[in-house]
Amino acid sequence: MNEKIKPADPDWLQSDARGRWEQYRRAAGAAVVDDADLAAVLSRCFALSDFLFTSCERFPGMLADLIESRDVIGNDAVSHYTPRLQKFLAPLQATAAAAPGGRIVLPGGSDVPLSRGPDPFAGMFKALQAVLRFYRRREMMRIAIRDLAGWDDLHQTMASLSALADACLHETQALLYGWLAQRFGRPLGADGVPQPLVVLGMGKLGAGELNFSSDVDLIFAYPEEGRSDLDPGGIANSDFFDKLCRSLISAIGATTEDGFVFRVDPRLRPFGESGPLTMSFDRMEAYYQNQGREWERYAMIKARIVAGDQAAGRRLLERLEPFVYRRYLDFGAFESLREMKQRIAAEVRRKGLEENIKLGKGGIREIEFFGQMFQLIRGGVQRPLQQRAILNILNVLVQEGHIPEAVGQTLSDAYIFLRRTENRLQAFADQQVHRLPQQSDPRQRLAAAMDCRDWDEFKTRLAFHREQVHRHFSALLEPGRPEAGQEPQDPFLKQLAGVWHRRLDHLQSRRTLASAGYDSPDQALALLESLHGDRATRLLSGEGRKRLDRLIPLLIAEAGRCPISGQVLNRTLELVKQIQRRTSYLALLTEYPAAVTHLVKLSCASPWIAAFLSQHPVLLDELLDPRSLYLPPHKAELAEELRRRLGSTDAQDLEQQMESLRVFKQANTLRVAASDITGVLPLMKVSDHLSYIAEAVLAEVLELAWHYLTAKHGVPICQPPCAAGGRGFVVLAYGKLGGIELGYGSDLDLVFLHTAANGPTRGGKQPMDSAQFFARLGQRMLHILTAHTAAGILYEADMRLRPSGDSGILVSHVEGFRDYQLKQAWTWEHQALIRARPVAGDPTVMGRFQKIREQALIRPRRGADLRQEVATMRTRLQAQQPVAKNGLFDLKHDRGGIVDIEFLVQYLILRHVRRHPQIIQWTDNVRLLQALAESGAMGQYTAHFLRHCYLIYRATVHRLNLAQQPATVAPERFADLRRMVIRIWKRYLGDR
Repeated sequence: MNEKIKPADPDWLQSDARGRWEQYRRAAGAAVVDDADLAAVLSRCFALSDFLFTSCERFPGMLADLIESRDVIGNDAVSHYTPRLQKFLAPLQATAAAAPGGRIVLPGGSDVPLSRGPDPFAGMFKALQAVLRFYRRREMMRIAIRDLAGWDDLHQTMASLSALADACLHETQALLYGWLAQRFGRPLGADGVPQPLVVLGMGKLGAGELNFSSDVDLIFAYPEEGRSDLDPGGIANSDFFDKLCRSLISAIGATTEDGFVFRVDPRLRPFGESGPLTMSFDRMEAYYQNQGREWERYAMIKARIVAGDQAAGRRLLERLEPFVYRRYLDFGAFESLREMKQRIAAEVRRKGLEENIKLGKGGIREIEFFGQMFQLIRGGVQRPLQQRAILNILNVLVQEGHIPEAVGQTLSDAYIFLRRTENRLQAFADQQVHRLPQQSDPRQRLAAAMDCRDWDEFKTRLAFHREQVHRHFSALLEPGRPEAGQEPQDPFLKQLAGVWHRRLDHLQSRRTLASAGYDSPDQALALLESLHGDRATRLLSGEGRKRLDRLIPLLIAEAGRCPISGQVLNRTLELVKQIQRRTSYLALLTEYPAAVTHLVKLSCASPWIAAFLSQHPVLLDELLDPRSLYLPPHKAELAEELRRRLGSTDAQDLEQQMESLRVFKQANTLRVAASDITGVLPLMKVSDHLSYIAEAVLAEVLELAWHYLTAKHGVPICQPPCAAGGRGFVVLAYGKLGGIELGYGSDLDLVFLHTAANGPTRGGKQPMDSAQFFARLGQRMLHILTAHTAAGILYEADMRLRPSGDSGILVSHVEGFRDYQLKQAWTWEHQALIRARPVAGDPTVMGRFQKIREQALIRPRRGADLRQEVATMRTRLQAQQPVAKNGLFDLKHDRGGIVDIEFLVQYLILRHVRRHPQIIQWTDNVRLLQALAESGAMGQYTAHFLRHCYLIYRATVHRLNLAQQPATVAPERFADLRRMVIRIWKRYLGDR
């Protein structure tokens, strides 16, 4: 629904504006505004806000000052609030003992008396209250004018209101801290360091989204216990900060003859109203760790340091972050947020708040809940979600693909409309109100303030936005499934729940399972009994047990639809045993039954996938979106996804970066496997995608290792000097990755090269020899790749193909590598070099490697010697392999298998590359065979046959891997193919 162009003001509004303007002119006298255009804007604002009109009528000099200073006309930056308030408070910076008499003169003709009196502090405090209230009224008038005139958008208005509150809180606490320190001494920590106050803003203030008449929700803390340094007369830090916070609340929130600054609500603090007003960091952390409730996690999402010591506040928020954001996908948040919403809905019904635009159906709170649900579930693993402002969160949800762009835009538009409505409601009389007016006059004023022709148009637009919000919110949080602990509504699921809960006798259970599709009901019952008896099941919490009880009937029903129902039930229940200790995964599956469907489908097709999910349950999240599950990203998309994942982690937290790398690899491997077993990807594309994943990982592992070492040791010297962004280092892939033929469990055969020159690194705190730097770089990369973390390892890395193998240095100089390949390398090493290619690092060094590869491979060779060396190496490799049991054919290693084809190709490449150098352009066997055929080194029919046979073998190995079977088949299955491969081998390489 498009917002309409601002309509012309109705006659009644124009008349009311003229009348109010005349009243203001009589009150203002000489201070009246004489700019006609500005007068027209102000008169309209007067008609839309009683607060603004009465303030200007009562304090015409204040409005004149706002105009003369151009504060109201200029698009004032939020950074101006603090210096402006400091100027007003400057006379109060004097100590209480030296408090002068006289008056503080304020702009616009106002002044505040400064009385010595019997209690100087009381006089100063009263003056502080008066100055703050003057300042608040002045700034609220400015903000109201700019908002109602349309000079500021919603974001600017909220930012201004929040900055105003920040300035008032910070400057007031600083002033009060100094006064109290004069009376009681400075509060000190154990090491004698003065202790500051930290003020956390919660809710709308914390998010920088304050509305026109918001409360400010505050939590107070200080770093350490101790005592103040006044001797005698010192007090405990807890007493000092209690006095400070009570004074701050009174200074800001008490209602005086001048009104209040902001109503202060400190009830969100630990233990609520029954708890201490302020706490040390240690006590606060202990509270949230041991007693923090789910709604407090929700509240802490928006916590921000709004006053006091920023550095200390950041330390506190870092300590509290593990409470707010779990370092896993926390789908258990669904239930807690649903319960919170139900309580609010009950309150809405009880108090008749349906017309409440904040709490009512489709109101502001539902949009906030929508975004914060994703934050609680995913914020621990996706740092971009660790933000406070809801519009930013909606944007991130779209960017990360969690919600469609249209949904994000719909909710953003609704939020802006609802928050503008809220501000216009509250700006009318400076009252905290969220209920739509019931009388005709305020209704028409609100409609005009919202640029609507009349109340009916406003109600239509409001109803549209609220309906959209509630529809999306309900689809997300209230999907109509039974709540935890309730029986399923479907009669068949009720029967299966009876089986699981042992409410049916043995015969009834067998019949129910048979009707569900189980050929062997007794086997299925035994599997369910095994789960009942599992130690982790018996130790589940009450909440965890409820989630398990909801899940199992769904699993039984879905597995029963598979042709191998018993096997699939076994695989999925084994997964349940692994994940049930972290009950948020149970919550994921119960909240999304479609995920159960995909889990069973994949487990039915591949026990490897079932086992993979059991080992890496964080991947269950991938089951939620079939669009990405069965459509692996392309190479560029993979690199972008990984950069985005790593960009959302702490750049100084290597452990978190390593976890992110592993989850990326596992998630994308699952996508490839799912696409593989469903036929979306053909064999060569499967290997391509698995190779792309490894390449993306290696590129980022190199960057992580590089930045870690250069930050410490500086940049190495290279020869020739590296171009901008160059590293002087390259990662070579051999074997399956080099040949772009990676499988699901393949190791990475790697070689590292560098171009270090003599001399130390430059720019680091701890310089080292440049060659040593590259050796450390290689070690660091291997650590990131192979270290065991909670998410497992990235890849097993095999470095034995480097020059001199295990006895050689880990990272070779590129020219040393050249000398080795040209003068010392064995024939089998040149065979391996055929499949080598650079996959990460410096493009210049990559180009140098390619020239060395070509030089090494086109060396002259005697045909008979080459034939003998290749055949001997093949015989040696085969002798090292165990003989397949029961006469089965080992697809990889037996005669006529994959390795025979690979050796044939390598022999012919080395034999003919000197005359046909173009045949080494590629590294994969399929295209190498094509190149051999095109060069005439192999007949077209022979090349076509070997290519066909090679792909059949590899496809079969892939399927066996996914079925968790060894790469062996019955000897007769590929007998004709084997015989033909052996015949071709004999033609080129003779008998063995």
